[in-house]
Amino acid sequence: MTSKFTASQSVDIIVPEQPVPIQHYLRQPHRLIGALVDPSRTEQLSPEVFRLKMRSLRFLMLSIQPTVDMRIWAESNGTIHLKSVGCEIRGVEYINRRFHLDLAGRLIPKVINQKTHLIGKADLTVQVELPLPLQMTPRPIVEKTGNSLLNSVLITIKQRLMYQLLADYRKWAIAQTDKTAAQPTPKFLAPDQSTI
Repeated sequence: MTSKFTASQSVDIIVPEQPVPIQHYLRQPHRLIGALVDPSRTEQLSPEVFRLKMRSLRFLMLSIQPTVDMRIWAESNGTIHLKSVGCEIRGVEYINRRFHLDLAGRLIPKVINQKTHLIGKADLTVQVELPLPLQMTPRPIVEKTGNSLLNSVLITIKQRLMYQLLADYRKWAIAQTDKTAAQPTPKFLAPDQSTI
């Protein structure tokens, strides 16, 4: 029996004003991934692709730990796109061969009433063929449990986005300002007084 689970979450975050616009921060995928997921559980595979080792998830009698390869890229206006490009379930080969995860998300910086907002949406879908013992569980229970689990994953990401991302952006913006202030200003030679 193949089961399909889905979840969606939307977000609208007011961004506190900083000396450097958030669009500049959003063009750095590694910073964004570091804000969304614990950096000790991420590995950068290429400039745009990151491997995320998720926390163990309990689903009915199963305990699984997905490893998701995520592509993240930015448009010139600061819009961020997230797309899963691979997934592996380590330790449960039966599930791994019958598991498909699709995560797609978008985060758009918009100015509304002179305030910058980050408006986003993420959609998560999982298709999996459950092992025989779990196939005996009534489908409504399986679907409700699966959808609830996916929703909890997206809520965790949303909470990190709302707090960790804004904190990291603030720290980054201050560091950028300090770096600019620390650069030596060019010295102009005063005119030679003797020739006047």
